[in-house]
Amino acid sequence: MAAVFPSADWLKLLEDKLNHDAHYNEIAKKWEGDLIFDIQAEGSLSQPLLMYLDLWHGECRGVEYAPDPTKHPKATFILRSPYNNFTSILQGKLDPMTAMMTSKLKVEGSLAYMMRNVPTILDFVRCCREITTDIL
Repeated sequence: MAAVFPSADWLKLLEDKLNHDAHYNEIAKKWEGDLIFDIQAEGSLSQPLLMYLDLWHGECRGVEYAPDPTKHPKATFILRSPYNNFTSILQGKLDPMTAMMTSKLKVEGSLAYMMRNVPTILDFVRCCREITTDIL
């Protein structure tokens, strides 16, 4: 099953994918940290959008689509970028690690932690790509 990015359906599908993907569950078993996608309006996305994921030891403990910005003030990671960069990553046109290192995808939180967990990040992106059938 797949969904259009960005949407509440896409986010719920990602939660399900992360919780039932054996490879992700194994590779992310040491990951500790929630994250927020802070998607800046651009192109066909007319309003900025936040998406929250609570990731812990290879599981996704919950997601929220368009949460109140004050609800998760201490998220471990915030990934901020214009909409077109997020979609380029999902379409495989932009490598997520290159995007981080060139500030096309800005990271708030420990970049060192992310660099120590590159396999987890890449597998997370794989899961995101597998559920994405269309871009808004």
